[in-house]
Parts: sequence; structure tokens; C-alpha cells
Amino acid sequence: MRTPQTPIHSGFTEASTAADVLAGIDLSGKTAIVTGGYSGIGVETTRALRAAGARVVVPARDLAKAARTLAGIDADIRPMDLADPGTIDAFAEGFLADDTALHILIDSAGIMACPLTRDARGYEMQFATNHLGHFQLAARLWPALRRANGARVVSVSSRGHRFAGVDFDDPHFDRRDYDPWVAYGQSKTANALFAIGLDRRGSEHGVRAFAVHPGAIVTDLARHMSQDDLRARGAIDDEGRPVVDLSKGLKSVAQGASTSVWTATSPRLDGMGGVYCEDNDISPLLVDADATIGSLSEDVGVRPWAVDTDAAERLWTLSEAQTGATFA
Repeated sequence: MRTPQTPIHSGFTEASTAADVLAGIDLSGKTAIVTGGYSGIGVETTRALRAAGARVVVPARDLAKAARTLAGIDADIRPMDLADPGTIDAFAEGFLADDTALHILIDSAGIMACPLTRDARGYEMQFATNHLGHFQLAARLWPALRRANGARVVSVSSRGHRFAGVDFDDPHFDRRDYDPWVAYGQSKTANALFAIGLDRRGSEHGVRAFAVHPGAIVTDLARHMSQDDLRARGAIDDEGRPVVDLSKGLKSVAQGASTSVWTATSPRLDGMGGVYCEDNDISPLLVDADATIGSLSEDVGVRPWAVDTDAAERLWTLSEAQTGATFA
């Protein structure tokens, strides 16, 4: 039975940090992979999981940057680029060669609102990186996830899913005009739908999947936004410093990493999956009159198009066709 898209009152809040939600949880003997684990909230995610005893593997496109930002955290850094399918396969083959179970996969890496760029296949870069790369990675790591006999996959989505659903007829903007925020929203909706599709297939093997909105945090993800734009959105102050204002969903890095870590480890979620979470709880479903494409109200909740099971199946079929990856 599918888990209801309804809060469970976890006991944590939007103010909780990654360290808060991991208090008392021992991850010794567990292995986690965190994409984007060397940038933004990914660094804090890696730090928190290591502090709880997990072995953490961090795939990195920029190995030098990863070594700098993870200095002192003792993570296992290995090369991989989500926009390069060959490197995804190589990373997965190397991990599988270790004959290690994978208990936690957190898909935290991503790009946001970049100018129109295409990968070597001609795919729009936000959809290719944020969704298709993670789809292929999870497919290649499927044997290790099943071997865990109780794995969790966390797909880091965003409130940005409200910008757009997935355009199944033209996902790569071959015919429609490109809008960087529509492309970002499409990729974040895809992240949420992927969790539904994966949980449906993985639950019988002990693999459960979740999507999360981490909150709004000013990190390298905002590299394509100007300082003026960030100020206009209230994300930074006049001195250029990130604003933390929980009433507007603006969080610190430690708070932003918490929901990913909570969904990856919380005993409260045992037997559950296929839901969208934020603020360390399952999100409510927003079906009010404002629930329209492009609506970015500050209300907590997920829009219907990001948790639609039919759309999740259409996305799964499209993703298999475009990556050649299957969960055999």
C-alpha cells in the first residue's frame, strides 16, 4: 500500500539540523553515497552521516574542490560527472567491485536555472543532470541497494517543482522556448516522480525512496543568479550574506541538510516510501485554488503533479529510453 502524502508529526521541525535528527542514531557498518556531497548542503550531509558512523562515498566532478571542502571529514572521494553517462557507469562498476551493500543513496547534486546548455546526447542540461544522471546511477547501483536488505534512496527535489511539471512531449526544449526556471522546475518535479517510481519497484526488495525539499539555502547552486536577484528575493542581505528566516523557508546549511538525513535514517519512516518530505516530515498535499503551475507560495506542501503516479510511470518509461538503464 502506498504511503499517504500526509504529515506524521515527526517531532522535528524546520529549525532542526542534520545533527539534531541524527542524535542517538548509530550508522556504524552502513555505507552511504551522497552525490553533490562536496558542495552546499551536501557537505553538511556528508559530515553528519560520517559523524554518525557511516562510511560515505562522494562522487565528484571536481576532485580538487571535493578534497578542499571535505578536508577533515574522511569521505571516500571518487570521480563521476552526472552529465557524462560513461563516468556514471565507471563509478558504479568501481563501487560494485567492492562487493559492498549500499544502505543510503542521497541524490543531492544539481544545477539550477542555467542558460540553455546541452550534453553530448543533446539533452537539456538541467533535466539530464538533475534527473537522468541520478536515474542511471541508481539503476547501475541497484544490486548494491538490494544487497542492503533495507536501503533508502533520497531524491533531493525542491519547492521549485511548482514552476513546472514534466513536458513529456518536449522535455529537452527542442521545440518550445527555453526558460531556465521552467527547466529547473521540470527537473525538480522529475526528482519527486522518480522517488515514487523507484519506491514502487524497490519496496519488495527492501529499497524505499523519498523526495525532499531541503529549504531555500544560498549555496553554489545559485551561481547563475545575480546578487541583485538574490537580494530582491530576500535571500541575501545588503552585505551579501545569506539570510536565515524560517518564516520564509530560508534556512542555514545545517538546517537544509536535515530533511535529507532524516528521510535517509529515521525509524519513524520504516515501512514507508514514495512520498515528498520537507521540514523533517512528510509534506501535506496542496490542492487549493492556488495550486497552479508556477505558483511559489510559501505554504508548506507538494503540488499534485509532482506526486502523480501516472506521471511517475510515464517518466520511468522516458528515463529508461533516454538513458538505456534499467533496474534489472
